[in-house]
Amino acid sequence: MHIPVGIRSLAVSLPSVVRTNKYYQDKYPELVTEAETKALCRLMSLTESTPSNDFELEMMPYLNDPFRGTVQRRVLGKGETALTLEYRAAKEAIDGAKLSANDVDLIIVSSFLPDQLGFGNAAFLARELGLKCGAWNLDASCCSAPIALETASALVKAGTYRNVLVVVSCTYSRLADENDTLSWFFGDGAGAFVVSPLSINQGILGTKAINTSVLCDQLRLKVTENEQGNQQFRIQSAKDMNKIVGATFPEMLRTCCEGAAVAAGVTLDDIDFFVFTTSTAWFVNFSIRVLNIDPERTINYYPQYANVGAVLTLINLYHAAQLGKIRENDLVLMYSYGAASSAAATVMRWGDVALGTLPQ
Repeated sequence: MHIPVGIRSLAVSLPSVVRTNKYYQDKYPELVTEAETKALCRLMSLTESTPSNDFELEMMPYLNDPFRGTVQRRVLGKGETALTLEYRAAKEAIDGAKLSANDVDLIIVSSFLPDQLGFGNAAFLARELGLKCGAWNLDASCCSAPIALETASALVKAGTYRNVLVVVSCTYSRLADENDTLSWFFGDGAGAFVVSPLSINQGILGTKAINTSVLCDQLRLKVTENEQGNQQFRIQSAKDMNKIVGATFPEMLRTCCEGAAVAAGVTLDDIDFFVFTTSTAWFVNFSIRVLNIDPERTINYYPQYANVGAVLTLINLYHAAQLGKIRENDLVLMYSYGAASSAAATVMRWGDVALGTLPQ
């Protein structure tokens, strides 16, 4: 029996600093000129002289762009942290759902990275929001949004909780130096949603998740020291990551999306709108090719935000709803994946979802 549980409100929070490509062209002209020999372009390039898979076919139009499709990215400004972004998104989601702090029964938080070593942001955010409920940290890397949605929905369906607040943030800009071309690829942001009982026939209908152990050795964090002698994390990618991605992503995408549709008792043709994790500028076009879907049934906000990790699906979901591309009772499929974690798809019937203020 279907129990109507799903997203009741949705909000997105963005940092204040906007860096366009012109910022790097003006400040680092030599770096832009030499971009093809640097980290970003080495990561996003063909493994052979010609495209060897669907992922590389859709990458091709971007190979002449040193920024690989990024137009601008939002990064932390002075005084901004993952926690400040999370707070704004969470507060708007709570207010949008017309709840008080006492109405929130559980908060689930996924922060990449949290603001302190050894402790996730959940309890810190609960304190800022004045919540008395349990505060859980969840880690599914860039797949945290759909995994947290599945977790929260199951708990509400079981009757353990009624209103679960989910908050996801990503502050990639802290993992790459400004003069590293990988910084062109990264952005920061946060998103939040409240999971509650919905109207009959609405909410989560089916999910499918698999692990992404094939990507376990492709990304790693390294501890380095800056010029002041302070320790810092820096992200590194394996030399063959692009080859692994191209070989595994099509089957990963099909398995999750088709599996979620089957679990929901529908087909991909029945889906009104698709929301993908836009980890690259061409990931949506890649997904359209692999799943053979109408381009009008999806959206791509990668150029405006770059790679914002686990927040990507929420940013695209927010804008699709705000633009009226998703309407109440539409069937929506959301897909995301994370390195060394999971890939997951969720099929939901969209409810009367309250949206936070449009990010500026």
